[in-house]
Amino acid sequence: MLPARFLPRLHLVGAALLLCRGCLGPVGQGAEAGLCGRCWAGLLPLPEGRCARCALVHGGEESCPEVTEWEKGDALWDYHGGRPPLGALLLPGIKGGEAGWGRALLDRLAEVPLPPWSAEVDLVTSVPSTLPRRWLRGSDFSAEAARLVAGRLARAYEPLLTKRWFSGRQAARTESQRRRLPRKALSLRRGVAPRGRILLVDDVWTTGTTLLRCVQALREGGADEVRVLTLFRAT
Repeated sequence: MLPARFLPRLHLVGAALLLCRGCLGPVGQGAEAGLCGRCWAGLLPLPEGRCARCALVHGGEESCPEVTEWEKGDALWDYHGGRPPLGALLLPGIKGGEAGWGRALLDRLAEVPLPPWSAEVDLVTSVPSTLPRRWLRGSDFSAEAARLVAGRLARAYEPLLTKRWFSGRQAARTESQRRRLPRKALSLRRGVAPRGRILLVDDVWTTGTTLLRCVQALREGGADEVRVLTLFRAT
């Protein structure tokens, strides 16, 4: 049996031999859920000077060129930030069952600053997934994130929206196909009547078409105003 003084050194040697599941480098210090500290450092904020509606930098344009029907919109992190791009690594993994990655990301969501205007909302909801997909995954990550945000804001969370079973996965489509998502693919749940100022939360914002369809349904259902917040923004 090794003397006790050698055990910490043995632990360090073992940790050095483990490889990060993101960059395949040594995990080292700061590792969590199989990803090294260098990978987790890829949770990068979006650049300053971005549009308050579409969260992109327009290059000096006065009006927002994106099709939006919400008053304010922002995201917390750059989807392509880091090496490897951390958002593009995490979200597909989480949706594929990487529960450890999901918990680690939610822990960071609990600490990251939220947009100041988020404190002005009356209710928090989330972009829905289809029922079969929730069964397969065992969870709805956007709903989990929205509940956490609602708790931080001391606001109620309510699932106001539903997505048709046959609408398909936006992630599997081209940008052109995503932008043609029909309005009927997303609608209000039966019996709900949204009122006041609502915060719509999702995991990633790509073309914004899914957000647009959700906001249209909420506004048509009676919401006075809708604001959008996502964890990641694809730029």
